[in-house]
Amino acid sequence: MSGLDFLREVQAGRLAAAPIGKTMDFALDEVEHGRAVFSLLPGEEHYNPIGSMHGGVFATLLDSAAGCAVQSTLPAGTAYTSLDLTVKFLRPVTVETGRVRAVGTVLSGGRRTALAQAQLLDATDRLLAHATSSCLIFPVPM
Repeated sequence: MSGLDFLREVQAGRLAAAPIGKTMDFALDEVEHGRAVFSLLPGEEHYNPIGSMHGGVFATLLDSAAGCAVQSTLPAGTAYTSLDLTVKFLRPVTVETGRVRAVGTVLSGGRRTALAQAQLLDATDRLLAHATSSCLIFPVPM
């Protein structure tokens, strides 16, 4: 199936989501061609030693959103992997922040690579972090 169809099956619960989502307690909320949105309710289990959400949690959400935005554009028999991820942390996130959303969008797609971005936003759409990601696109052996 296409990447978009696959992600819609995951979102609907008919296919298993990636185990990292369960581990970190985040979920795929929206998906359309070239766009994917994940959300997470920050808890103390996501904290670093200084009392805010660990940068690795930010990065995981942003990487998931950017990567799945790319995946949503791929035809059947095609996969992707992240080549790089550049994250800019703009504001701290705590339990008081409330639910956050990572919104990923494709900026440029090609036959071999794609460029995507993701924004981490709070409930008022305040920008908390930003990432860009390059992805390698390749055929999946059938």
